[in-house]
Order: sequence, then C-alpha cells, then structure tokens
Amino acid sequence: MSYFYIPFIVLGVIILISSFFIVKQQTAAIIERFGRFQSIRQSGLQIKIPLIDRVAGRLSLKIQQLDVIIETKTLDDVFVRLKVSVQYKVIKDKVYDAFYKLDYPHDQITSYVFDVVRAEVPKMKLDDVFVKKDDIALAVKAELNDAMLDYGFDIIKTLVTDIDPDAQVKQAMNRINASEREKIAAQFEGDAARILIVEKAKAEAESKRLQGQGIADQRREIARGLEESVEVLNRVGINSQEASALIVVTQHYDTLQSLGEETNSNLILLPNAPQAGSNMLNDMVASFAASNQIGEAMKNAKKKKDE
Repeated sequence: MSYFYIPFIVLGVIILISSFFIVKQQTAAIIERFGRFQSIRQSGLQIKIPLIDRVAGRLSLKIQQLDVIIETKTLDDVFVRLKVSVQYKVIKDKVYDAFYKLDYPHDQITSYVFDVVRAEVPKMKLDDVFVKKDDIALAVKAELNDAMLDYGFDIIKTLVTDIDPDAQVKQAMNRINASEREKIAAQFEGDAARILIVEKAKAEAESKRLQGQGIADQRREIARGLEESVEVLNRVGINSQEASALIVVTQHYDTLQSLGEETNSNLILLPNAPQAGSNMLNDMVASFAASNQIGEAMKNAKKKKDE
C-alpha cells in the first residue's frame, strides 16, 4: 500500500521544486498566469504557483551593443560604408514595455539607424563625413532616444566606429595626400637650395671684398716702397723719372729671375731679348717726358684762362 503513494510523492516534490526559480543579477523575469501578465521579478530566489504561473521571458538589464553596417552615398556621389555602434539598455521601470511592445528590438533600432544615417550623410561631402562623424552619431542618438524611450529602451551612446569608402576612392585619396606631401617636400627643398645659393653668394661677395682689400693694401705698400726707393735715388743725384725707370727695369729682371726659379711655370713674359731692358728704359723716360710736357701745357692753358 505504501508503494502506491510513491509516484504521488515524487510528483509533489517535482511540483514543489518547480515553484522555485532563480533570477540572475541585472536580469528581470516576466511572470504570466494563464497567458496573462502577472508580475516582474528581479534578481534572487523567486516563487511562483506551479502549473499556473510560468516564466514568460527574461530581459537583461545590462548595457548591450548593436553594430549596424550602412551603405549610403555622400553629397559628392561617393558610396561609403559606415559602421554605427549603438549602446542601449532596458529601463528597469519599463521592463513591461520592453517585453510586450517590441518583438524584435534589434530590428527596430537598426531601422532607425538606417533612416537617420541615410538622411544625414547625403548632405555631406566625403571629407565632411570623416570630420563630422560625431555629429552623425549625435543625430542617431537623438532620433533613437525619442523613438525607443516609449518602448522601454534607453540609448546610452551611439558611435560611428568605421567609415569605409570604395577602394578606388581610398586609392585616389592616398594619391592626393602623397602628391600634397611631395609638393611640400619640393617647396622645402627649393627653399633650402635658395638659402644655400644666397649664403654662397654672400660668402663669395665677402671673399671678393676681402681679396680686393688685400690687393689694395698690397698696392698701397708697393706704392709706399716705390716712393721710398725714389727718395733714396734722389739723394744720390738721380731724378724722379730716371729713378722710376730704373725701378721698372729692376722689377722686370726680378720677375725674370723668379720665373727661372719655377720649373713648372707656364708664364711667358715678352719681350725677353737682351736689349729689352734698354728699350723699356728708353720708353719709360720718353713716356715720363711726354707726360711732363702735357702737364706743363695744361698748366699754361689754365693760367692764361685765369688771366
């Protein structure tokens, strides 16, 4: 007789156990009684009436993310693929709306994202899409918040995480960027070359100036030496013309001597005959005499004019 009750006892234990259920942290369980909403249970150990109440579903209260890929066209007729990440969660006080008003919330959110992105991006050029991606994300968030709040969903944040133009467009953008950088590099190289030329010219000008100054100093010293030589010759009875001629002849032979000492010299001094010194002396004397006559004539003419 005792064995007859064993199945009933087992059945009773099973029914008793089934009346208990556990709801995980950050999760809400929806209880229905005979198909009608009964209550919402939060995390912890919960009890329901066996065979009458049932757990119709569970909703996570954690922040979730939905990635939506949209292909659209920009204002400058470039097709681009955007990846929009939507972070959302179920509002704890609106679990009923989130569970019963929407069967597929992911599809609903995706539709709104498509609608907003395809309304905003065609107003922008491709470069503006990259620059103003945050504006696109804010527009999506604003639209989703207004639409999904009534369904019990809170839109935490929307992010445009990827912008992918057509491959040919990306290659063209890379070529443009490379050309711009090559242009800038060429400008810098040109500026550097110009600076080198200017500095080289300045250095050459300074070198010429110093060289000219050196030559001027050299000639000044030569003239001073010649003046002293003429004065010495004048003391021994040689007049200025003869002294100048003698100095020229002496320098002529000194030059010949220095050329003879240089074995690798290519300089040829003409004339170089034995009588060249005598001819040069005569020419110098005649030249000085003629210059003196011209000077005397100019003085006489000026004197007559003054009278």
